[in-house]
Amino acid sequence: MRVENRTIFEGDNLHILRDLDTDTVDLIYLDPPFNSNRTFEAPIASEAAGAAFKDSWVLSDLNKVLHGELAERDPTLYYAISAAEFSHGKSMKAYLIMMGIRMLEMYRILKPTGTIYLHCDDNASHYLKMMMDGIFGRENFRNEIVWQRAATSKGNLKKGLARDSDLILRYSKSNDFVWNPEAVTIPYDMADLDEKTKRQYYYVDPDTGRLVSHTSITAQTQDPDSHLTYEVMGVVRTWRWAEARMLKEIEAGRVVQTSPGNVPRYKRYLDEQKGKMLNNIWVDIPNLTARSKERIGYPTQKPLALLERIIRASSNPGDIVLDPFCGCATTCVAAECLHRRWIGIDLSPKSFKLVKLRLEQRDIVERVIHRKGNPKLYQQDQTYKHTIFGLQDGRCNGCQILFPFSSMTVDYIVAKSEGGAETLDNLQLLCSGCKLMKGSGTQEQLIQKLEDEGILK
Repeated sequence: MRVENRTIFEGDNLHILRDLDTDTVDLIYLDPPFNSNRTFEAPIASEAAGAAFKDSWVLSDLNKVLHGELAERDPTLYYAISAAEFSHGKSMKAYLIMMGIRMLEMYRILKPTGTIYLHCDDNASHYLKMMMDGIFGRENFRNEIVWQRAATSKGNLKKGLARDSDLILRYSKSNDFVWNPEAVTIPYDMADLDEKTKRQYYYVDPDTGRLVSHTSITAQTQDPDSHLTYEVMGVVRTWRWAEARMLKEIEAGRVVQTSPGNVPRYKRYLDEQKGKMLNNIWVDIPNLTARSKERIGYPTQKPLALLERIIRASSNPGDIVLDPFCGCATTCVAAECLHRRWIGIDLSPKSFKLVKLRLEQRDIVERVIHRKGNPKLYQQDQTYKHTIFGLQDGRCNGCQILFPFSSMTVDYIVAKSEGGAETLDNLQLLCSGCKLMKGSGTQEQLIQKLEDEGILK
């Protein structure tokens, strides 16, 4: 499906992702539900009023066919997700199936040089990383970014440390990916300097008030003129720079002699340096507060600065950025401001209205396209087997053991010869062992045999 720039889709992102072309998106950022077991609503008086969503999951919320589809497309992933049920319950399994089937589509549409950033928190981050390792490959894991939402901890610390950070999992699709390191380089701040840098930039230039360091003038080996000699008071010296450059820098006031007789030194200003390279812990972008100018009241709104850093780091102007859970469209606004093309998807019609409003607030008047997804256009080749697999939670309906999708066959509970119908309530999946044990007998006879042999209790 061809998608124009500045398109907001309204609808289930799974349906829309399935219709996007393979290898077409440069960068995906998603801030999906976190499985927090909470319900979020925007304040009535805010610009986002009416936006609300439930972030709790049960297996009955899912289309049962997704179990079978996921198990057929990626059996290893399905059983890794099923393992989460034993340690974390059915809610986590439902959440991960919802995420996993969508993540397979995101992998498909991402370009080989593309990058994906998954925003989450400690409710499910460990399971999501396991899932991402399986889909994108452990070798393509790049970073676990810790974004500290607040500079100081809040709340009652009697029972432990405050949970005031989110996690952002960064994966590429291959070893050849876009990375712009200048995007994660921030200007030096004297308060944040390490001791070595503080000792180096200790001097305040009286003429400019800027922090300055007097460094040695090193010879430029690639410049043959830098080895010319000159004589001062009977002492032969070597030019560290070519004479023309040295005279130019002296005239500009960048070469100083700190004391008579001292070797001239070069003035380097702190604010001219590249800055410091960030690591994977980001503490310099605070979360939005009620007083933040960009705040529009959306319950899980993220700062523009956070998305701008991500977009700068892993895409170039003109690239396509996708946010499949775009909410109040912060990703879309950031992409527009940075001259990227963008696509947003969300269940709520508010996303289209909010992205237009937020662009207009920045005096950006561009046509935003509003499209609605039609589930009827995205029907997959789904069979009874997919649905039954979901209804049985991937277990054989005889021995109740988890089996791969491909290892189970459809069986009539009441045989067709006995008047059994080809309907969901009369169909089941059995493993090869139970199928053989049942033979031409009844389901009751199969269960009795399994109990007699101690397989079922």
